[in-house]
Amino acid sequence: MAKFVLAGKADCPYYAKAELLADALQLSLPNFKIRKICILPDEWKKWLEATCVLNGWKHDKSPLIWRELLEQGGKGMLIGGFSDFLEHCQEYYSITSDMPTETMLSVSAENLETRVNFIKEQQQHHNSHINALHIWISGALNPTCHILIPNLLSAEVFPHTTAIILHMLEVEGDEEELKGLKMETEDLALPLLHHVTIHTDLELAFLEADVILLLDEWCDGKDAEDECHGERKLNKMKECYKEYGELIDTRAKKDVKVIVAGDSFVNLKCSLLVEKAHLTDSRRFVTMATQLENMARAILAKKLKVRASDVKDVIVWGNISGTFYADLQRAKVFNYNGPIKGPSFFSQSVLKILHDRYPVAVKVRE
Repeated sequence: MAKFVLAGKADCPYYAKAELLADALQLSLPNFKIRKICILPDEWKKWLEATCVLNGWKHDKSPLIWRELLEQGGKGMLIGGFSDFLEHCQEYYSITSDMPTETMLSVSAENLETRVNFIKEQQQHHNSHINALHIWISGALNPTCHILIPNLLSAEVFPHTTAIILHMLEVEGDEEELKGLKMETEDLALPLLHHVTIHTDLELAFLEADVILLLDEWCDGKDAEDECHGERKLNKMKECYKEYGELIDTRAKKDVKVIVAGDSFVNLKCSLLVEKAHLTDSRRFVTMATQLENMARAILAKKLKVRASDVKDVIVWGNISGTFYADLQRAKVFNYNGPIKGPSFFSQSVLKILHDRYPVAVKVRE
């Protein structure tokens, strides 16, 4: 599959010409895919410089065109400007463009008008009386969502929010399953829930996002047995998260909060997002180890003969999908049935109670 990215100024006639040529190729070739990045003229220079520095390219005009290497991972291969793209299409696909200047100018003017109107609509929506919080969940068909959604859409988590719009994304997922999950969520009749949208592609992904939760899982037990298959899935995950980073950078709000969770490669996923979302503050990205914390709390609770909810302040250090350590230096336990007892709010140090006073070390195979 050939996947090209076309980026350019909204009012650039050569970007318009490249766009129509790519559209024609995409219609005639089933394995030819394009992604367009339309930038306002006053933001183009800054975006171009940042993108070229990030990828080690040299380019100083609109459009900027490159090919993404889907199967190989790593950064894309720079094609260049419109002339370079036209030459590439003539050589590989035997197709050219004979668009007259008048049409080029007309399409570029239309691009600019569309982009400006789109931004205005975004601003109007943002300033509307609803003032809803936009939450995006990627990997929405993950079983975790059935427990996560009712707890997430609550005044306890978002005390200053009056309405929440939930966007559920599962790339290339089953639309019927998403519709079922949407219906279940709406049937909960949560007070803060305004409405739910579902998505199976990235056409509108992360638009106006305030909070993004990434739950995508790409590897399972079968992948560990089939090394070649696992490597392909890993490369696919890398490409996907790089694209997520670019989309978050251009579509989400600047103060967006991004949380990466899962059972594997969460550190890698987060680093790929930060690498590609170079205009978004890296402190907006967080990798969650909650599942590991809960596992450690459950082990301690069993040993101390209390409920897992009675064990607090367990800290996890290390590579979440590799070797990690549960640090008990600050851990405390409530309702422990020992020689010293107190009311429900009274706690004791876990390390002082346990006979084995060393942090719990757990190793997980990636």
